[in-house]
Amino acid sequence: MAAVTPVSFSAISQSSSDRRAFCTVARNLGFEGFRFRSSFSCHYVGVRASNSTSHVPPTVADTKLNFLKAYKRPIPSIYNTVLQELIVQQHLMKYKKTFRYDPVFGLGFVTVYDQLMEGYPSDEDREAIFQAYIKALEEDPEQYRIDAKKLEEWARAQTPSSLVDFSSREGEIEGTLKDIAERVASGNFSYSRFFAVGLFRLLELSNASEPTVLEKLCSALNINKRSVDRDLDVYRGLLSKLVQARELLKEYVDREKKKQEERAESQKASETVTKCLGEPQFVGQ
Repeated sequence: MAAVTPVSFSAISQSSSDRRAFCTVARNLGFEGFRFRSSFSCHYVGVRASNSTSHVPPTVADTKLNFLKAYKRPIPSIYNTVLQELIVQQHLMKYKKTFRYDPVFGLGFVTVYDQLMEGYPSDEDREAIFQAYIKALEEDPEQYRIDAKKLEEWARAQTPSSLVDFSSREGEIEGTLKDIAERVASGNFSYSRFFAVGLFRLLELSNASEPTVLEKLCSALNINKRSVDRDLDVYRGLLSKLVQARELLKEYVDREKKKQEERAESQKASETVTKCLGEPQFVGQ
């Protein structure tokens, strides 16, 4: 995918078809049963999230305000709408009683974020938005990136058989997976689609294409394979929608860039004519 040429944010915000395509992606990566607006006034819908600590957790509005404070530059609305929906979903995930961050979840979110934001007009801004997003959730963006990188490097060194046989080996990642399996078995684990995407990424990087590998990995982690299958089917379908959405965005941006160039040329020509006609002409002197 070619890089998208930057144009004005206000111009990009008018593409309703692109916005709908990206919103479909965001909604399908979240919870069923929750409905929320993409505006800043979004709140819980009949649900009060909580965590294991005694202090009152922040509201969705608090988290979204933290994001706006951390990243003050304008964001094209087709991206902003997706980010607003995702941050609501992740806020709800975080403040469930059984939720605890783990590197597989981190890998899943990083994978989703990088794919959603691929083609963003500025690489620097894309990473700044990532930092602001995670910090708004009172988490460490560096931890997400570091954990994702560690898991990716580990998975590339695995075979399908060694991937599912983590419980018989020692190591940092193996220990993480063992801990997840123990928490799932004890009922102290909060499954999410980001976790499913993290598993999918591990399989992808270890070249584990056989369906039986996923079955064995889910069994080793005590995860319900049907839930993972369902979420991965949704995820695979959304990958093709992402490609279509990026193509629509690129076409729209190219059109807007061309229009801006044409307007600039027309303005320049008009100014030249005005300047020439505005000069006093003295005849016969």
